[in-house]
Amino acid sequence: MLTQLTSFAGIGLSCEKITVEVGWTAGEGRFFIVGLADMAVQESKQRVSHALRHVGFSFKTGRMVIVNLAPADIRKIGPRYDLPIALGLLIAHDIIHIPKKILQTTAFLGELALDGALRHVTGVLPAAIACKKLGIKTLVVPSMNGPEAALIPDVEVIAPKTLPELIAILQGDTEASPVLPPRDEDQATHRDAIDFADVRGQEQAKRALEIAAAGGHNVLLSGTPGSGKTLLARAFRNILPPLTREESIEVTQIYSVANLLPEDTPLIRHRPFRVVHHTASGVSIVGGGQIPGPGEISLAHRGVLFLDELGEFPAFVLEVLRQPLEDRKITITRARGSITFPADFTLIAAMNPAKYSAGNPGQASRKISAPLLDRIDLTVDVRAVPIEDLQRKPSEGTETSASIAARVLAARERQAKRFEGRGIRTNKEMNVKQIDELCVLDAASEKLLRQAVERMGLSARGYHRTIKVARTIADLSNSEKIETTHIAEALQYRQTTND
Repeated sequence: MLTQLTSFAGIGLSCEKITVEVGWTAGEGRFFIVGLADMAVQESKQRVSHALRHVGFSFKTGRMVIVNLAPADIRKIGPRYDLPIALGLLIAHDIIHIPKKILQTTAFLGELALDGALRHVTGVLPAAIACKKLGIKTLVVPSMNGPEAALIPDVEVIAPKTLPELIAILQGDTEASPVLPPRDEDQATHRDAIDFADVRGQEQAKRALEIAAAGGHNVLLSGTPGSGKTLLARAFRNILPPLTREESIEVTQIYSVANLLPEDTPLIRHRPFRVVHHTASGVSIVGGGQIPGPGEISLAHRGVLFLDELGEFPAFVLEVLRQPLEDRKITITRARGSITFPADFTLIAAMNPAKYSAGNPGQASRKISAPLLDRIDLTVDVRAVPIEDLQRKPSEGTETSASIAARVLAARERQAKRFEGRGIRTNKEMNVKQIDELCVLDAASEKLLRQAVERMGLSARGYHRTIKVARTIADLSNSEKIETTHIAEALQYRQTTND
């Protein structure tokens, strides 16, 4: 007898439908899994066999079992096929009877423990999205994956704790417990939140970070050790606007595939803040590996990538950031094909002047190439804080993160209205055509920019990025037009790092 069940293989952030075919013939009592299965899938023979025996099922001897995972040209990875293989064995041997209509409209994912319990698997959210696209009515996942799968509407989720419980549900002996998606709640402030009111002085740096948050621009903080660069960067996350529902789903997909989704957090509601140490490899930053997975730039999608001690990073590691900063995505190519991960993040980098480098000062300054610097919109000289500011109380004329965040949110709302129907969200995403259409400059502003190109040597990229920053400054000022003062402020951030 032959039976077929549906499962999914994860490829990047998407899923391909996999048909799990289980059949047997008379012969030696052997068990084969074919269809380009990796070692974890091959080991499911032992897991499934022991689990089925443990929960009371037994098979006749003298049968050769074959499990085919089709299509055979897609590599099958991980233990997610344990559940459909186990059910397929029981159905093929006439031990249980499940209506054919249910099997045709249901997909199965899950790892089996030796006692028949179902264990957590990765990539459930992309599988639920694939179910909706393919018109598959029901998705069966382990109980701990249930709320994650339930994030996608119009897909019925069954989330049992054990294999016997699932069999009882599928045979109609018991009702499945309802699985509800996590409730939409107000985003609570991070427990380790740093308020801008707690950062003494550094008004120019705070202003630059406000502009960056409003328009999604990249920032480089350069200054002496102990001037507050890292503190400012960590406070930055608290002035960013909250994730929309769509953005939360995007981020959660990435963390689900990377197996970094906390068990008690089926939906990520806070913008990611990824801190990368200067010893990190290029692969860990952009992603890759033998089985391509997302790197730090994708884990920072819709959030912040913080590179502290920028001058200590190897030059080749920094250079891999150039394409993602421009394209807001990264394509990883391997012999078997290419996988693209999203990488729309705000880069916040901090560095000391070259003379404070732990290595050769000359080498430290040469590691940051001109093309990389050209992709950074705001460069700020963070100077030592005067003693008067250090001794000032927080209540003495210092803005809080909440008040800054309100202006940032208002600016983002202006951008959302401006870009409605254009497929972009923030000023940094504008292309040249959109800049020409939406960022019309008066004669005085054009003259100022022309002078800046001549005196500062701005590249074409630098020219257009300056206009984008000016557009954000105008949005923060609640101005429909880009004024000369907005251009002038944007230009003061187009500078090189201090020696």
